[in-house]
Order: sequence, then structure tokens, then C-alpha cells
Amino acid sequence: MSELMTAIVDDHPIVIEGLKALLSNETNLKIVAGFCSGEPLLSYLAGHQLDLILLDITLPDINGIELCHKVKEISLSTKILILSNHTERSIIMQAIQNGASGYLLKNSSINELRHCIAEAIEGRICYSREVMEIISRPTKNGVQETPRLTRREKEILALIASGKTSQVIAQELFLSPLTVDTHRKNLIQKFGVKNIAELVMVAVQQQLL
Repeated sequence: MSELMTAIVDDHPIVIEGLKALLSNETNLKIVAGFCSGEPLLSYLAGHQLDLILLDITLPDINGIELCHKVKEISLSTKILILSNHTERSIIMQAIQNGASGYLLKNSSINELRHCIAEAIEGRICYSREVMEIISRPTKNGVQETPRLTRREKEILALIASGKTSQVIAQELFLSPLTVDTHRKNLIQKFGVKNIAELVMVAVQQQLL
């Protein structure tokens, strides 16, 4: 596999240098840039392709969540992993909604980071263990009632959670992509969520995955 062109964005230069040192022995990564704010990253992306960005949320010029969205507008294929000290569930969910492929706390182990990088490159959403615990907790309103799912809906939910597209799910289950999309919409409606990221989170919370 070719090396992943990677950038690190954090408002503390020492964190950037620390991550560079930590990842220096990873054969599948090449750290090509480090930025202490968001705008230089966007300028860099205008002329260079990045496969992966390790991104902090607290930056001096732009919120990391907003930056996620801007990066995806420039380069949809670039994977973004959030590395942050923020533990609020709402911030985690907003990051995923804005295009991040995963969310880790800064106290995560190198193995967790490796795992999440591998998952992101495969097109899946990944969280460090602590983040998974945060998003699996009941919300303040309490856990909503678990919806009744058909066998087919359970199958499709599991495949969605593994990061598969409607096209791939359709091929595996011998259905039309339109039918799979209808099931997706029905699942989102049944769980009372806004998107697939929230659907997976609620399904995990309710121990359906």
C-alpha cells in the first residue's frame, strides 16, 4: 500500500512534533505538513492532496468542526480524525456530521490511533474506547424506546454500521440500491435521528450492534 499523505493540525507546536515522533515509524504514513491553525491547511489543500488529517478542535482562527466541513468541500476523499480533549457528546456528534471519520481523545494509546487510522482509510467511522463510552451513555432525556426492527432492517443496520454503501449492501443482499436507501430512511425515521452517524450511535447505545 502506498504511503498516506498526512497532515497534523493542532494549536500547540509541541503536540504536532510529538505526533510526528510517535508516527515516524509507521510505514503506511508520511507526515508531509503540520499546521497550528486552520487557514494555512486550507491554503495547502488548494495545491496538494492529503489522504489523512489529524485535527484538533480548538484552533486560533477557526473551529475544528467547521474546518472539517471546509476540508470536505475542497477534498471529499481526505479522511479526518479528530484528536481532542473535548469530551462533550454534542461536539463528538457534530464532528462526525461535518465529515470526520473518527474521534479520539488526546490520551488515546498509539494502538487506538493506529486502529482508527486503518478504519478511516477503509471508509468506516471509528472512536477511541473512551469516546465510545461517552456516546453510548444515555442522553439527558433518558434512553428512548428501542424500535421494533424487521429481520431485513437488522441486517441492513449491521451492514451500515460496518461502513458499507447502499450499492455494496444491495449487491450482498441481492436487493436494488433504491430498496436499501428506503430501508435507510425507514431506520432513520424509526430511531428518530437525523443521519446515519446518529443512527449507528443510538443503535450502539441500545445494544443493537
